[in-house]
Amino acid sequence: MQIYYSTKFKREYKKLPKQVKLLAEEKEQIFRKDLFDKRLDTHKLHGKLKEYWAFSIDGKNRIVFEFAKKNAIWFHSVGDHSIYY
Repeated sequence: MQIYYSTKFKREYKKLPKQVKLLAEEKEQIFRKDLFDKRLDTHKLHGKLKEYWAFSIDGKNRIVFEFAKKNAIWFHSVGDHSIYY
């Protein structure tokens, strides 16, 4: 599976605390092996973001992503729940 990172994602990722970045990298490795591993709490979003999915980095932070093409995923946003607005 190929993961692409949007410019917005890269910009938000740079602003994360180092500890959250490390945890995000661990979770991405789990995600690459099994998108729906229960440790990720992968879930479909609703409302204006209904075309997107998210998984948890920790109790506060999420990564919002989209299934693009076969075997391709775009990471669009990363951060706390404020990224949903």
